[in-house]
Amino acid sequence: MSADFLKNPASLFDVKDKVAVITGASGAFGALAAQVFAGAGCKLVLTAGKKAELDQISADCKALGAEVEALNVRPSTEAICDDIIAAGVKRFGRVDILVVASGKNDVSKIDQMSPERFLDVMDANVTQSWLMAKAATKQMLVQGGGKIVLMSSARGLLGHPAGYTAYCASKSAVDGITKALGCELGPMGITVNAIAPTVFRSPLTAWMFADDEKAQATRAGFLARVPKGRLGEPEDLAGPLLFLASRASDFYTGHILYADGGYTSG
Repeated sequence: MSADFLKNPASLFDVKDKVAVITGASGAFGALAAQVFAGAGCKLVLTAGKKAELDQISADCKALGAEVEALNVRPSTEAICDDIIAAGVKRFGRVDILVVASGKNDVSKIDQMSPERFLDVMDANVTQSWLMAKAATKQMLVQGGGKIVLMSSARGLLGHPAGYTAYCASKSAVDGITKALGCELGPMGITVNAIAPTVFRSPLTAWMFADDEKAQATRAGFLARVPKGRLGEPEDLAGPLLFLASRASDFYTGHILYADGGYTSG
């Protein structure tokens, strides 16, 4: 085995000039992924359903020096997913990295949730992840390899008492897709992995970081199970993203990386 990397171990994480497609780029995780890859020198294809937010994250990434192709779409059909990948190939010549950050949650007790709402969460989190992985795979097979990163959650492994049947089921399914595709595509040079965070600071979770009585009580109960003793910060996801998108993770596939401060360990 060549030991040339020992002269510059950081080069294992180099993604400069790679082409990264990120769906759900206007969301908390998607926007973070976009800016991390922009700062690392990637060329970006960003998609989101909310145009104003997409325009803002595109501008933020351009300010970091990235070339950006922005598409105001959600990955809701096979044709749209194929078009997203095709746009990356047309603009930049290839697609090296796919990050599926699009998705949703719908919190409801099972006796109050309609089948339509349940299936809507499954479609957004599971079917659309599968469709984007399929579209990217077709291009990556032509190229001879690539990196696919799906968005899971600690709730793919653990249940939750507050009406999370749709979300937990969907993230468990994402884990299954990750493992199955890791086995299927590994021989073709395509790695498929997932990041599974717990609670991270974002606009949706900002209330948990507040100093009011409700937030403090909620945090105390949650942190009792987190060995690191704190909630997640955006930078806690940056390292895992770069790892799974770079050649540092070439021997890792079908893996669920829990970014949870040890929450799922105890």
